[in-house]
Amino acid sequence: MDNVTVVDHPLVQHKLSLMRRKETDTARFRLLLREISLLLGYEVTRDLATEIRSIETPLAETRAPFLTGKKLVLISILRAGNGLLEGLLDLIPSARVGHVGLYRDPETLVAMEYYFKVPEDLGDRPVIVLDPMLATGNSAVAAVARLKEAHARDIKMLCLLAAPEGIEAFHAVHPDVAIVTAAVDERLDDHGYIVPGLGDAGDRLYGNK
Repeated sequence: MDNVTVVDHPLVQHKLSLMRRKETDTARFRLLLREISLLLGYEVTRDLATEIRSIETPLAETRAPFLTGKKLVLISILRAGNGLLEGLLDLIPSARVGHVGLYRDPETLVAMEYYFKVPEDLGDRPVIVLDPMLATGNSAVAAVARLKEAHARDIKMLCLLAAPEGIEAFHAVHPDVAIVTAAVDERLDDHGYIVPGLGDAGDRLYGNK
């Protein structure tokens, strides 16, 4: 699939398999999501801009790469996106953070916005949108559309699982936004859940419905 990267590293796949198991409890699920987000973070930040600067090591002067430009922005799609956010902040503690609150109407599956707060100057910063499940794609489509209205230009989508239908729907509207995911599953069921999936990520992350 064009503009989709599946991170098939053995550690990623092992942790994802543990998360899929229905007997994995909330505490373990939360820890695994935090760990796997660190691993996915290396891939989604692979092309961050760097510049070469002179430094002194204990032995010699050398030139070494450092991140450059304005700090990137992590946008969590509430509520489950916060599970990915925590791990990525461990990796990139200086990142700016924004939140987009969306819920899925149970009848129409349309994404309904209830909260939107993001940093300024999105047009000058790399933006990574976080949502563990790219199912129907409706929430991701709506979130990215709002970010583009706020002048974001350099956007990537990071998710744990994606469905083929979600990828198709997302790229039909946002073909310029790359998707990084740990797996592309088989399909959606009649209720818009990813199959085989891992259930509702938010419910499993927070232990409620």
